[in-house]
Amino acid sequence: MQLPFDWKGTPVDENGKFMNYEFPHKYSFSEFLKWRLQRNPQKAEKETDRWIPDIVYNEDFLHSGKDCIVWFGHASFFIRLGGVNILIDPVFYNIPLFKRRTPFPIDPAKLKGLDYILISHNHLDHCDKRSLRLLAQNNPQAIYLTGLKMEGLLKKLTGNEQVQTAGWYQQYHTEAHIKVFFLPARHWAKRGFRDLNNQLWGAFVIQAGGKTIYFAADSGYGSHFTDVGRIFPHIDYCIVGIGAYKPAFFMSQSHISPQDAVRAANDMHASVMIPMHYGTFDLSDEPLSDPLTTLKGLEKQGAIQGKLEVLKVGEALGI
Repeated sequence: MQLPFDWKGTPVDENGKFMNYEFPHKYSFSEFLKWRLQRNPQKAEKETDRWIPDIVYNEDFLHSGKDCIVWFGHASFFIRLGGVNILIDPVFYNIPLFKRRTPFPIDPAKLKGLDYILISHNHLDHCDKRSLRLLAQNNPQAIYLTGLKMEGLLKKLTGNEQVQTAGWYQQYHTEAHIKVFFLPARHWAKRGFRDLNNQLWGAFVIQAGGKTIYFAADSGYGSHFTDVGRIFPHIDYCIVGIGAYKPAFFMSQSHISPQDAVRAANDMHASVMIPMHYGTFDLSDEPLSDPLTTLKGLEKQGAIQGKLEVLKVGEALGI
């Protein structure tokens, strides 16, 4: 793809491991311990907070054939664009150490007829073995789109050889009437004990039917959001995380706060902002209700330049 700036390719460090080009990630166990041992100022509020997102139990979107965006909780989405069925970061169940606070809104066994399954990175809350194996069983025709060096993991988890990988700012080989691009995110990758940043993480842009959808995946704030807006000047829907952001000293290099999520959506001049990555798994210090409460406060202040579209879990947004 043509870029409005000089780009030398997806960066790696002196050991050949992938790295963020703007804010190199420092995985520090001492910082992790500092977070776990320090007092959480919202502890009492967190202990009494029973909020979960509203849920819609309706499978009609599976059969309607209409273009739509459906949030399944956390970072899992079903998207039909230009008649093409896409699933992003599917996680249907509990994951190690973390239980779903919000139930999955449909029977995942009914997710059939998928054309593409997009996996943003290898973390367990985005790349779940049990979910992917069920999908592979029910969707042998699906093509998997992901980051560099992820093919071995996905082929192992799915038994499917139809895996395409890409570096940042690269386009996948897809059907002619749909385009999918892999883009930078400020994050990191680790699935085992000795594989830090061996596999690439990233975001996606999907284009079809005259519409552009941006999926931010997991990311801290950075100039890559402005870059996306320069490359894709007409982003119709910006799907961006707002949760797992406290304490900021530890989380900000990996996840984006509600304030910076708004900033990111404004940076790319998105027409519609759709928040995600909150209300399903309790991954950080803030209460589950905190991200959305903060985001709605920003909306009332007029901070969001486009339209805020808060989806219920399982709700189908027609596009």
